[in-house]
Amino acid sequence: MKRREGTLFILLLIVIFALIVVNICTGSVGVSPAEILNILKSGDNESTMGRIIMQIRLPRVVEAVFLGGALALSGYLLQAFFANPIAGPYILGISSGAKLLVAILMVFSLKLGFVMKSWMMIVVAFIGSIIATGFVLVVSYKVRSMSILVVCGVMVGYICSAVTELIVSFADDYNIVNLHNWSLGTFSGANWNNACYYIPVIVVCFLAAEAMSKPIEAYLFGENYAGTIGIDVKKFRFALIIVSSVLSATVTAFAGPISFVGIAMPHIARVIFKSERPGIIIPGSFMFGIIFSLLSDMIARSLFAPTELSISTVTAVFGAPIVISMMIRKGRRVNG
Repeated sequence: MKRREGTLFILLLIVIFALIVVNICTGSVGVSPAEILNILKSGDNESTMGRIIMQIRLPRVVEAVFLGGALALSGYLLQAFFANPIAGPYILGISSGAKLLVAILMVFSLKLGFVMKSWMMIVVAFIGSIIATGFVLVVSYKVRSMSILVVCGVMVGYICSAVTELIVSFADDYNIVNLHNWSLGTFSGANWNNACYYIPVIVVCFLAAEAMSKPIEAYLFGENYAGTIGIDVKKFRFALIIVSSVLSATVTAFAGPISFVGIAMPHIARVIFKSERPGIIIPGSFMFGIIFSLLSDMIARSLFAPTELSISTVTAVFGAPIVISMMIRKGRRVNG
């Protein structure tokens, strides 16, 4: 690793740590870093401030860290798979497919009086992701134009979202608000029980992505080149799409669909690091995903407090211009 890249990673870690502290301090009840440190040292879960920090804010920050990083990494893997920087789980409708099946299971489990386990949400979201991904893959083999693929993905997203809203309307009155908030993307439902499920899944997927960094680098030069150096392209593509789908499904299961993180953050990582090497961009994307999610969550909670915005509302405001600039640059290169 070059000295410049090492310095950038250290700076990103400092920014992440600072945002974690600010997120824990920020809220309807202000708290100083010294108070946070005392509560963490004592493990205070009994006092009002202790419950706020240990049971509400800290789990939420942990969720934003892991799910934000996972979403950005999922977007990078999809971009490598389709060899196009404007691919992403939200844009291609993959997150919406996961959202649809999770919403179905949530509504019917509530009607039957059955408490859905966290692992069930991941499995169901994964199935929804795979179904949506399968449709995208079929379209990608039929048409070579990425713009048509993106339009098809957006249409899938609209269809899934429409059906999800229809299903949510059949939920019991007291559950409609929670389901509606989840369907728009939120970290408000964070708790330590869920963390026991999503943290191991994301860590394993991150390590798997790192293990595939060299094959990804070869694959970026084309399938033929990857095949000539001994990579089983079919198995590699299968592994790539599975890891990406698991990451996207995990995020959707616990936080709902979150827009533009998966497509914008890998692009930011490439620009900042001035590199295309997967060994650099994989952790870089993950860290930028963390930063973007922490910042967006803080804005969503604080901007119109006590009213809370959905995460996707904030990420769209900041992420959409990045995507637009990417498409403009891509169009100029093609025309030029």
